[in-house]
Amino acid sequence: MNQVRPTLNRIADIVARDLEQRILEGSLKAGDRLPSERTLALELAISRPSLREAIQKLVHKGLLETKHGGGTVVTNRLQATFSDPWQDMLQAHPLLQTDMLEFRHMLEGEAARLAAERATDVDLERIDAAFAALEQAYDSDDITVCIDTDVAFHQAIADASHNSMIGHLAASLMRVIHGHVSDNLVHLHAIPKQWEQLRAQHKAIWESVRGQASEEAMRASREHINFVRQSMVEAAKVEDRRNSALRRLS
Repeated sequence: MNQVRPTLNRIADIVARDLEQRILEGSLKAGDRLPSERTLALELAISRPSLREAIQKLVHKGLLETKHGGGTVVTNRLQATFSDPWQDMLQAHPLLQTDMLEFRHMLEGEAARLAAERATDVDLERIDAAFAALEQAYDSDDITVCIDTDVAFHQAIADASHNSMIGHLAASLMRVIHGHVSDNLVHLHAIPKQWEQLRAQHKAIWESVRGQASEEAMRASREHINFVRQSMVEAAKVEDRRNSALRRLS
C-alpha cells in the first residue's frame, strides 16, 4: 500500500499546534523570540516553507508577531485580553480590589495544591531558583527586586500546577495588580515584624510544595493571601490618615 505523504499544509498544521502548545504551557512566554528559521526547522525536522506556513497561522491568531529585522516573538495576547480592561476598571473602582484578592485566594491556593502534586524535577529546580532569588532580595532590602522576585516565585508555582489556564490567569492577574503589590510591599517593608512574616509565608509555601504536601501548600498559600489582604486594608487606612493630616495642615 502506498503511504500518503503529508502535504505542506498538513505539516504546517501539526507544527502550528506544537508551537501553540508551547505557548499554552508557558515554555514559550510573551516576549520570547523564536529561534532562527534555520535552527527551528532543524529542531522540528521540517522544511523551512512548512515552518513559515506554521508561523503565519499563529501570526493570524495573534499569538506570534513577526518584526521586521527582529525575528518572530510571542505576543502577550493571552494575558492582555484579560488584564488590560481590568487594570482600567481596578483604578476606577477601588472596591474591586477585594474581589481580586478573593480570586487570587482561590487561584493561588489551587495552584499551590496542584504544584505539590504535579511538579516535576525541572519545575522544582525553577521553584528553588525563584525562592533563592526571593530570599536574596529580602536580604538586600531592594524593594524593586523584591517585587520582581515575589511575582516570579508565585508564577513558578502556578506554572508547576501544569494547568494552562491557571498559569496564564496567574500571569494576567499579576499584571493587573502589580501596582497594588508594589504599594503593599513598600508598606510591609516599613514594619519589620510583618516583613519577616511575609518572608516566612513564602518559605512555608516553598517547603510544602517541595515536600509534595498538597493540602499544606494550599493552606500556606491561602494564609499568605489573607495576610496580604489584611495588610492592604491597613495600608489603605494609613494612607487615608496621612491624607487627612495633610488636609488639616493645608
